[in-house]
Amino acid sequence: MRPYSLRRRLLLWLFMATAGIGVLALLDTWREAVQTAQSLSDRVLAGSALAIAERVTVDETGALEVDIPFSALEMLASTAQDKVFYRIDGPPEQFLTGYGDLAQVPGPAGTVVFADGVYGAVGIRSATLRRAVSTGDRLIPFSVTVAESTLSRAELTRAILLRSAVRLMVLILAIAGVVWVAVTLALRPLDRLGTLIADRAPDDLRSLTVQTPQETEALVAAINSFMGRLGIVLEALRNFTGNASHQLRTPLSVVRTQLALIDRSAGPDQTDATSKAMTALVRAERVLAQLLVLARVDAATGAARMHRVNLVALAKDLVADAVPQALLHQIDLGYEGVDQGFAMAEPVLLGELLKNIVDNAIAYAGRGAVVTVRVRQTPDGAVLEVEDNGPGLSADQIAHATQRRYGMATPARDHAAGYGLGLGITGEIAALFGARLDLLAGAYGRGLRATVAFPAIPSGKA
Repeated sequence: MRPYSLRRRLLLWLFMATAGIGVLALLDTWREAVQTAQSLSDRVLAGSALAIAERVTVDETGALEVDIPFSALEMLASTAQDKVFYRIDGPPEQFLTGYGDLAQVPGPAGTVVFADGVYGAVGIRSATLRRAVSTGDRLIPFSVTVAESTLSRAELTRAILLRSAVRLMVLILAIAGVVWVAVTLALRPLDRLGTLIADRAPDDLRSLTVQTPQETEALVAAINSFMGRLGIVLEALRNFTGNASHQLRTPLSVVRTQLALIDRSAGPDQTDATSKAMTALVRAERVLAQLLVLARVDAATGAARMHRVNLVALAKDLVADAVPQALLHQIDLGYEGVDQGFAMAEPVLLGELLKNIVDNAIAYAGRGAVVTVRVRQTPDGAVLEVEDNGPGLSADQIAHATQRRYGMATPARDHAAGYGLGLGITGEIAALFGARLDLLAGAYGRGLRATVAFPAIPSGKA
């Protein structure tokens, strides 16, 4: 199952929630914008009606006359798109001037009454003011109706709504940016926790003591509990491996000693049988040792503790230790090469790597062969070689020899001598160090040359 991104999920939920709230806010903003625009329009209409009403007077005959001020209509024409209409009526329903078909808004005297309507094909907002003018002995009622089209009001509403939408979108993007940064900072303790666990050696099962937020304390506690249980299991496994190794090696050594004693006093037939039994015991001991090394390689995979190792010193020491074994097989074993060469490796596993290659060379090269261990220093790194002039391996054998549990066929001279694990373990150990194991034909196409090319040591560790 593909892992999901916590950041993207939080941003998605935030966007959906904010979008929902934003829609509600825009609806409320639209309502407020309509009310605001209408309130402004009504104030202008009321002011215009009052300005016209102030200019209504009584002439000498007692009739009403109106001198409409230009400013009263000009204040309505705030936008060139709007149209302005007016109507003035006297008693009783006597039309004085203006647009005669403009509808009046009914209402009480002395107040301004507003209404929405349509005049012709234009939507309008109208206001009607009812007042009375005194002649000295009586009051003459009249009404002033003014109206304007709603284009300006609608435009103002849209402008308010658009500005609100832009501000809301900017706010959403700002919140998204803040959440992205906040989530990144909040997840850093988890990143540090992951890095701390990844950098630990496989055998380091101590409890984690990294400072983490309260929300991750349960996770850290669970990891510590698991590491504790895993440590108990691994300790039991190590005890079992150590005890098994000791318990198996001891009786094998005793049996081999007893066979050697029997061989001294036995007849020809019995000597041949004890020789075969001795060979089988030696093979069993070697397989047991290689299995233990293989377990060590598996445990160190991906986390070997690397050190700067002197390949020349290691090779010379191992050659000196293997000389007695080589003499038993009548093999000429020696070292040649540079005086010093270094590589980044785990010393114990590197020793096993070289020992496996040398042991294989001694086992397969045959009596009278020459086995040479070399160390070369190249610009790309140190190179470790073990070459013999024995019968070598076929192309098919070379192709499969470094596979872990491949039962490597031995030279025809001794089909029973192979151990099957040595070169497979060697290849895996080399891979731990970032090195490469190559099996090539020896000089003049005879024998086998095992080459381990190590990467150059970084300048900071040289």
